[in-house]
Amino acid sequence: MPIRPLAALLTALLATSAVAAPPAAPSRVLTGDDLFNLEVAADPQISPDGKTVVYSRRTNDIMIDRARSSLWAIDVASGAQVPLVAGPGSHGQARWSPDGSKLAYISSADDKAGAQLYVRWMKTGATARITGLPATPSGIAWSPDGERIAYSMFVPDDGPRLGKSPDKPEGAKWAEPLQVIDKMVYRTDEGGYEKPGHEQIFWVSAEGGAPVQLTFGALDAGGRLSWSRDGRSVLFSANLAQDRERDPLNSEVHEVSIDTLQVHALTRRKGPDNAPAVSPDGQWIAYTGFDDKVLGYQNQQLSIMKRDGSGARMLTGNLDRSVGNPVWAADGRAIYVAYDDHGSVRVARVGLDGSLRTVAEDLVGGDLDRPYSGGQFSVARDGTVAYTGGSTQRPADVWIAHGGKPRRLTRLNESLFAAKTLGNVEKLAVTAFDGLPIDAWLVTPPGFDPAKKYPLILEIHGGPFAAYGPSFSTDDQLYAAAGYAVVYANPRGSTSYGEAFANQIDKAYPGRDYDDLMSAVDAAVAKGFVDKDNLFVTGGSGGGVLTAWIVGKTDRFRAAVTQKPVINWSSFVLTADMTPFFARYWFGKLPWEDPQGYWARSPLSLVGNVKTPTMVVVGAEDYRTPNSESEQYYEALQLRGVPTMLVKVPGANHGGLADRPSQSAAKASAILAWFERYRAKP
Repeated sequence: MPIRPLAALLTALLATSAVAAPPAAPSRVLTGDDLFNLEVAADPQISPDGKTVVYSRRTNDIMIDRARSSLWAIDVASGAQVPLVAGPGSHGQARWSPDGSKLAYISSADDKAGAQLYVRWMKTGATARITGLPATPSGIAWSPDGERIAYSMFVPDDGPRLGKSPDKPEGAKWAEPLQVIDKMVYRTDEGGYEKPGHEQIFWVSAEGGAPVQLTFGALDAGGRLSWSRDGRSVLFSANLAQDRERDPLNSEVHEVSIDTLQVHALTRRKGPDNAPAVSPDGQWIAYTGFDDKVLGYQNQQLSIMKRDGSGARMLTGNLDRSVGNPVWAADGRAIYVAYDDHGSVRVARVGLDGSLRTVAEDLVGGDLDRPYSGGQFSVARDGTVAYTGGSTQRPADVWIAHGGKPRRLTRLNESLFAAKTLGNVEKLAVTAFDGLPIDAWLVTPPGFDPAKKYPLILEIHGGPFAAYGPSFSTDDQLYAAAGYAVVYANPRGSTSYGEAFANQIDKAYPGRDYDDLMSAVDAAVAKGFVDKDNLFVTGGSGGGVLTAWIVGKTDRFRAAVTQKPVINWSSFVLTADMTPFFARYWFGKLPWEDPQGYWARSPLSLVGNVKTPTMVVVGAEDYRTPNSESEQYYEALQLRGVPTMLVKVPGANHGGLADRPSQSAAKASAILAWFERYRAKP
């Protein structure tokens, strides 16, 4: 079978089906067309006085098949919202000045200028473009006096050269020059093949003027930035060691002086030290990280140190969860962090004595296709938390919480969902083979009748160190709308259950997580309404690995779709974009040092057992689990005569397989068409 783009694949899959008549009325269930109408709230930034929240409102533009982001302002007292920065281009990364009088943001409103830094004076509504940069700035941070804005930006350089090309005659059209690569990580899933250069830190006056570069040379100094209290230095996290490419998790908190441009490290432990945040009085620095034990998963812990880097101590050592995004309370007596627990993200206030109090719950992220845990938050001076909240029935909206009382400020998708019946999502109790409790969720189709029998899709998360949760998912809702029940779970190895739970697959993945997933299917079948003769399985990335592993271990599924999988661990660790990380942290040895260990954990080793019709899906520009992995599996299945198809999503990388609404809808439709081809009919 040839490689099929999505549109051609759907035509082929449905060629033997009767042509459907045009709908007589709007659909009462979610359809692929509805994906263009979904809206998502992101990055809510509450003003210092707690009266206004500015957030990024993501909407899909059907004419360009992409999401656009605009900035909206919400009056917290009344809930009324107005567009703040909209129109052509995309607008985001809004950040309040310390006194709340100004708002900095990044906008691509001017197509010729590209994405630039703007400042809006909130009282008058006047706006000025502050920069004219050759690349997109990021990580913007205000100085304490509100006079400067720090940011990071990619600065190109000449890169390595070998030899000399002939002189090109004027007007001649020659081939592109040789591409010379000397970096270990030379391409990333986020940016493709890297251009020569490095991320550097700058500052610019909040009223405009020439930017001042603070860091130089062969280092990457981006990420989250924080100013010292006196405004004379900028803190950042980076690995500036000579062997940094071979030590992917090691980083330190550094500061760079805006006067002398001198850089020095404030932390020195082996492991990552990230996200520095200076206390309101300037005496302390909060940051996250851990002492690296070279495990597959390690909790990010919150620590503080004195301004000079001395006196470091951990605050969340008793919390067996990862924390992130530290934000100081205005009184300097506590730090707000996000943490993930049982698939749900929460915000906690952590005292300097290590005490912890949860202040907001049910955060959700901006991913729509699958129900990954996530979310963003910010904090006002009075402790009011603005955050992205949602549920299994609604994507992210803006919420606030104060004194433990949550309040929803936006209802972005109410008009769409008022006319829709969604699949219900309920918690499913699962007990693993060894008695370990496993969190799972079961989605039932709209109009569910417990007296009927429904086909079941097992949908598996990636990572593998990640977590699903009670969040909205377009894939699951589209499957449910087509009449399928869906079960998804957090097998051992998932995050948000502590280090020991996650590291049950350390150097042993895939492994007993397979048994946990089978237990989830058994629990769903035991509900009585699942047709045990119509079981299907799919998953992406780590879920794609497990899908291919499953069909090599059992024939109980009628069809499978493995999305962006790893099939051969030896080839993967040498072609993926995070080469230094995977071999060291997931295997402990290099492929030639333990070829049998790599092969034993590769789904390709089980392909001789596969009888299940299995389709393979991958982004055409995937550099995390490269195309070659999917292509190997497709060809292996072809050689064995197992029914298969290879679907490539044009222009899509690993993380963006469902970014464009048309492709997200077409991918879900192709998966359903594949399952329908092999579904047993009554």
